[in-house]
Amino acid sequence: MKMLNTGRHRAGLFVAIAVLAGLAVFPVAVLAASPDKPLAYPKARKGDQVDLYHETKVPDPYRWLEDPDSSESREWIEAQNRLTFSYLKQIPERAAIKKRLTEIWDYEKYQLYYKEGDRYFFKKNDGLQNQDVLYTVSSLDGRPTVLLDPNKLSEDGTVSLRGWQPTDDGKLLAYGLSTSGSDWQEWKVRDVATGADLDDHLQWVKFSGASWTKDGKGFFYSRYDEPDKDATLQGLNYYQKLFYHRLGTPQSDDVLIYDRPDEKEWGFDGSVTDDGRYLIITVWKGTGPKKLVFYKDLQDKGSKVVELIREFEAAYSFIEHDGPIFWFRTDLDAPRYRVIAIDITRPERDHWKEIIPQGANTLRSVRLVGGRFIASYLQHAVSRVKVFDTRGGFVRAVELPGMGRAYGFGGKTDDPETFYGYTGFTDPAMIFRYDVETGKSTVFRRPTVDFNADDFVTRQVFFRSKDGTKVPMFITHKKGITLDGRNPTLLYGYGGFNIPITPGFSSKYIVWMEMGGVYAVANLRGGGEYGKEWHDAGKKLNKQNVFDDFIAAAEWLIDKKYTSKQKLAIHGGSNGGLLVGACMTQRPDLFAACLPAVGVMDMLRFHQFTIGWAWTSDYGSAKNPEEFKALYAYSPLHNLKPGTAYPATLITTADHDDRVVPAHSFKFAATLQDAHSGSAPVLIRIQTKAGHGAGKPTSVQIEEITDMWAFLVRTLDMKIDLAQSESAKKPSTKLHPAG
Repeated sequence: MKMLNTGRHRAGLFVAIAVLAGLAVFPVAVLAASPDKPLAYPKARKGDQVDLYHETKVPDPYRWLEDPDSSESREWIEAQNRLTFSYLKQIPERAAIKKRLTEIWDYEKYQLYYKEGDRYFFKKNDGLQNQDVLYTVSSLDGRPTVLLDPNKLSEDGTVSLRGWQPTDDGKLLAYGLSTSGSDWQEWKVRDVATGADLDDHLQWVKFSGASWTKDGKGFFYSRYDEPDKDATLQGLNYYQKLFYHRLGTPQSDDVLIYDRPDEKEWGFDGSVTDDGRYLIITVWKGTGPKKLVFYKDLQDKGSKVVELIREFEAAYSFIEHDGPIFWFRTDLDAPRYRVIAIDITRPERDHWKEIIPQGANTLRSVRLVGGRFIASYLQHAVSRVKVFDTRGGFVRAVELPGMGRAYGFGGKTDDPETFYGYTGFTDPAMIFRYDVETGKSTVFRRPTVDFNADDFVTRQVFFRSKDGTKVPMFITHKKGITLDGRNPTLLYGYGGFNIPITPGFSSKYIVWMEMGGVYAVANLRGGGEYGKEWHDAGKKLNKQNVFDDFIAAAEWLIDKKYTSKQKLAIHGGSNGGLLVGACMTQRPDLFAACLPAVGVMDMLRFHQFTIGWAWTSDYGSAKNPEEFKALYAYSPLHNLKPGTAYPATLITTADHDDRVVPAHSFKFAATLQDAHSGSAPVLIRIQTKAGHGAGKPTSVQIEEITDMWAFLVRTLDMKIDLAQSESAKKPSTKLHPAG
């Protein structure tokens, strides 16, 4: 589940396990699991815990699994992993899958360039590095130097760079590190010229970036109070505070800029305007798009925080300002978003002005670069980008290479250039340099990947959901497949939190399609593809619409002879893991295999851990009688029925995920194995030293995906041949320069 990606210019906001020696000895059937024989699942003790929700008694027999570090939980985890890895390692095709994944993964991956002062900053991965490396360079044709290499910070690649921001002159870098995938970050400061770190060290930072003052003497950031030692990975995150850190001083001396002891759920993003004049404080509550906006005049040392937008009534994203004129992207009276201007000398709503009106497509982001607005839209989940002047006059459209996703366009109000990325299902991410004045796009970085994009085809289709709603879906596969209902098909979805699922390249799906698979992505309600109304139609009491959409997508694929029930697998992570869990419990007859990853499976207790309370804006809460009824009706954990033959299932999670705590997957797996009456395997793969997914080492990702694809090869009875054709050895030539 994604949380918050804060900041306007800053960059950045689930696996193999080592079986330890000396563990308890489990039955031979567990240690010698065969893909062709019934499995003997590790026994999980059933407790007598029963909770009362609005006169409804709900048993929770595996409550003890909520503590991942208890001796009983550790024995269960280790036994499950022994069974799972014993099963997976006996699949003959596994080695070929891993080899091909490694081959295709091994290419240079560039991220966007950002300029501060007279230097450019960017991240790159040479191919198989566990973590991306941060570079800096003085000119676009110069030789980059390594500024920060996270791969040198741990032997196993589990320390990742999760946030970074240079000063306005590019001389200093504030950066945040995460260990083992945790959302908790430690922030430090590095001298760009020498590569040496200063003494500054900030802890207990979460859901925050850094924003420097214009003079480079310090930066704003948000943090929580230090948690109790036993609550670091599961304790609730409340009472975030916004601080200013001055270089050379201890964290204990940081200046508290804003907090609300009366509002424990409020969080704060502090961002300094390009000219350094104002600190913009965006206030969030939960994961919903509705925000408050405050500001502080940094030129006046005695200035107080001014509450400009005081009610959680709509989404407001600050773009930039020109004197007293503040520009915002908002869905106020515009469910597909528009741009408005607020004069802070006359802040009353009667004086607000519309700059860019709502259009037919969803306005997802707006940047002010080179004196012009660069507006990114979604048209049926495909990127469209337009340029406007500051009065809202249309200037031009940015020509994109095809049916894909464009992202980036960062920069400052006076920058003559910006950089953006473009990617599609078979288009590896390219980086373009865009001249804001002329509108010319130039290919700046283009990867060479060990496959031929011309061997594949992507099409977009539309199907009808249960209530008649028209839903889009992308389908990608090798050219020339026969629609005879026998193609192994992987259907992916998310459907939540106003997050759109757009085209994007992934080596793992190329390998899946090379194996003969069809890859389908459904743009479900609850996402951000069509704005506020689409999101609202898939949240809280409307959440069942999301599952209905996904089930309808599966039925469409079967009806159109892409696949059959015996060849169809579904996959999703986080909120998408919930999606898979809900659909497999509602329609166990419809799917052959299910891959729920780091899923939210206990819809009655999700709000009891870390940042889970914030998801009530999308899910609702069991504390509310009406919402409890809806949650209980689809909660995957509570809708597993004893004596049911469920699809083959491989659950993936991490034992210390502090976003969606692993108890969700643990309790779901224990309940599923106990309820399951069929012969299909239902397994859980539990990664150690990993979190929700961000920062996961490349080597670990390849191992995890290898196991997922091997599991599908076995359970879908796939015949694969990953020997490369001559055309597959040629780099893609599909894309052409835009502009």
